[in-house]
Amino acid sequence: MKLLTILWNSFKMAFGELKANKLRTFLSLLGVTFGIFCIIGVLATVDSLKRKVQGDIKQVGSNSIYLDKWEYGGGNNYPWWKYINRPVPKYEEVQLIKQRSFLTGNIAFLCRQSSKASYKDNILSNVGLFGTSEDFSKIQLLETQAGRYLADGEFSRGTPSVVIGNEIAIQLFSEPWYAVGKEITFNGRKMEITGVLKKQGQSLVNVFDFDNAMITSYKYFAGMYNPDKADPSILIQGKEGVATKALQDELKGVVRQLRKLSPQKDDNFSLNDISSFAEKTDSLFASINLGGWFIAGLSLIVGAFGVANIMFVTVRERTSQIGLKKAIGARRSTILIEFLIESAFLCIIGGLIGLFFVWILASVLSTILPFPIFIAPNIVILALSLCIILGILSGIIPASIAAKMDPVVAIRTK
Repeated sequence: MKLLTILWNSFKMAFGELKANKLRTFLSLLGVTFGIFCIIGVLATVDSLKRKVQGDIKQVGSNSIYLDKWEYGGGNNYPWWKYINRPVPKYEEVQLIKQRSFLTGNIAFLCRQSSKASYKDNILSNVGLFGTSEDFSKIQLLETQAGRYLADGEFSRGTPSVVIGNEIAIQLFSEPWYAVGKEITFNGRKMEITGVLKKQGQSLVNVFDFDNAMITSYKYFAGMYNPDKADPSILIQGKEGVATKALQDELKGVVRQLRKLSPQKDDNFSLNDISSFAEKTDSLFASINLGGWFIAGLSLIVGAFGVANIMFVTVRERTSQIGLKKAIGARRSTILIEFLIESAFLCIIGGLIGLFFVWILASVLSTILPFPIFIAPNIVILALSLCIILGILSGIIPASIAAKMDPVVAIRTK
């Protein structure tokens, strides 16, 4: 009960200080406000960006390896002409890998080509068509919002059936549901639309743009284009609980065996782990966070001196009140705690103003950036904790001076 009384009195005094000396208090708290704004703004943006990247990678295929002739992302000294001379993945390798690999769960062949797509007088340019095998939708976790995905029979027979992206459906048919069952023309070939994919939205890991793409069976695709010249790759997803590194190591031996490579020969393929890109961005995110902490640290130091200045002035203005409290029995610890709590409240007020500006900035940026800025509860707790610690550190010297005052001398002070 006594602690609650001290807390309430300290809050009233801090709020009274703010009301009585608005400009002085505001300027003194400006450093705290700016510091909290910097660090919470940076942490919230980086945290939201990491969530977006992780979500995009999960859409691309979690725990998945991409078998290709190319090394995604570069970063090594392998000669480019050796990459060009490597053989492309073959459709026949899908079943062979599945038979020889003990760690593989889902495996799909993929090739792609771009051309015009049209329905009646509506024409779209540069539409991507993916030719895939059955497991592709399991690795990519594709869902339809209208109609259905391709059936196993359509894959095995190579029927002219296709699933289209949300944007294509809207631009050609105005309404996704209206597209189901219609015939769309791609590169002069007519295909029946079985379904429309759910809207994916903008992606930072733009491996596939499903909103502006179409998916058909590999066998039908192979009747239109030469798969070897259509950027072929094999997507391999490990069984549940299998580490990506273990899957990668096993696949290296399997593919080398399939391609009859002797121990002296280099790999003529690449096993790309998309999820590793997220790990590579961690150092970048850490650097950004460090920069935010540095700027915020300078601002918070300035803010701490400002709050300490307020508390020194407050102690001087209340000297007679302090003497009276001590004369009627107030303990040193009570006086000390009152001023420390008041100092903490002042910092919290500055921090809340900073959080308010971060919320406004997050609302604005969420409409501009391809991902929403989310201020996580743990970040808010961190901000308030920083304010409390900063308030205690800023007020410790003035509070100690107030607690050690001689009551007789303090009462006589005007």
